[in-house]
Amino acid sequence: MNLSDEEKAMRDGRDGPAVARAMDLLIRYGEALDAQSLVETRNVCGTVTATTPFMRDFAQAQGGLDAVFSEFNLDSAEVVAVPKVRAFSSHLQLGFDPHHPAEMGISEQTLQFYRQSEAAAARMGVQMINTCTPYQVGNVPTRGEHCAWMESSAVVYANSVLGARTNTEGRESTSAAMLTCRIPNWGFHLDEGRLGTHGVELDIAVESVEDWGLFGYWLGDWVQDRVPVVRGVVRGVGRAPNLPRLKHFGAAASSSGGVEMFHLVGVTPEAPSWEAAFGGRSPIELRRYGARERQATLERINATATDRQVDYVMLGCPHYTIEQIWEAAQLLEGRRVHANCALWIFTPRAIKSLADRNGYTQTIEAAGGKLMTDSCSAMSRAVPPGTKVVALDSAKQAHYLPAILGLQAWFGSTEQCIEAACTGRWGS
Repeated sequence: MNLSDEEKAMRDGRDGPAVARAMDLLIRYGEALDAQSLVETRNVCGTVTATTPFMRDFAQAQGGLDAVFSEFNLDSAEVVAVPKVRAFSSHLQLGFDPHHPAEMGISEQTLQFYRQSEAAAARMGVQMINTCTPYQVGNVPTRGEHCAWMESSAVVYANSVLGARTNTEGRESTSAAMLTCRIPNWGFHLDEGRLGTHGVELDIAVESVEDWGLFGYWLGDWVQDRVPVVRGVVRGVGRAPNLPRLKHFGAAASSSGGVEMFHLVGVTPEAPSWEAAFGGRSPIELRRYGARERQATLERINATATDRQVDYVMLGCPHYTIEQIWEAAQLLEGRRVHANCALWIFTPRAIKSLADRNGYTQTIEAAGGKLMTDSCSAMSRAVPPGTKVVALDSAKQAHYLPAILGLQAWFGSTEQCIEAACTGRWGS
């Protein structure tokens, strides 16, 4: 790789052993990707805390939290002292909600170790936002800004909706970027990698959050890790999709496939026209999405479900916006969650604080639901005891929970899910 003088100095130990290890990791990583250089980034989203019993035991045996960061974040068998981060760095989701440890099945020992780990990360200068949707709570990169982000649904949103530039990174590469402000310059950092490859013509209006989730799931299954361009989103007096719709669309596409960027003609910043999104080239393949494709996708997502009795309703994947919490609170007001069902709604801590002040948390809890933070059931592997059937308004979660926990999953609208929570049944 071609390194600048600054990068060579970091590699050679000018700034201490942790930075040198970080540069060594990035160089090896970049060479494996055939990247020609590194690119500067000042915006990193990753995971640095140690929350699992395994990491707790490792820390106790090997020398504390520096040992965990050295081994699992820098790929260094030698324990090095970890300095403060140089890049503006945000922490993504945890494996559990520390404010609801009993529901998450977390022991007091693991909880106390987590608090130590979070405090250590904060001392490093990492922002403890603890969410898969950093763009909801203040980390909103600008168009063209080079980032180093983890979390598939965050990456596709940053690239597509915001026009920022990032590949889907991992714990190791983002941690190295935090210390060096560098990441390999390849993929979606380059103009060529951002151009559309496959085209979609919409034959039906895609309007609700449920519609966008279904469309994204169909799209990701088809294009996998390539870059789709969609034409026909805004029709006549039709509305452009808002944040929740685009959030669910990208999350679904990155779950059924590996989509890291999409273009919606006339909506997303790098698609003012069909021609611009493709860079003047023709699509490799063109397909149409209509009522038949929508129905087939809905049937496919719901293929794991047969029992109508619902034990658990999970909302908030990706983490709910304040608008979605407001909607859920309206649907729950004056109602009660069924005795044989549980309702958990996940959101960032910062948004829960707003929901607390607005009275939405009180409304949800008065109905028997819980507003939770920092994690989700896929990340935590935690569901209410005895859960066999779950209802979801997230195509992403409907994709993962049956595979991870062996549950039956019903996918539908938020209204359908709230109805299931209050009646204990899916549909009529």
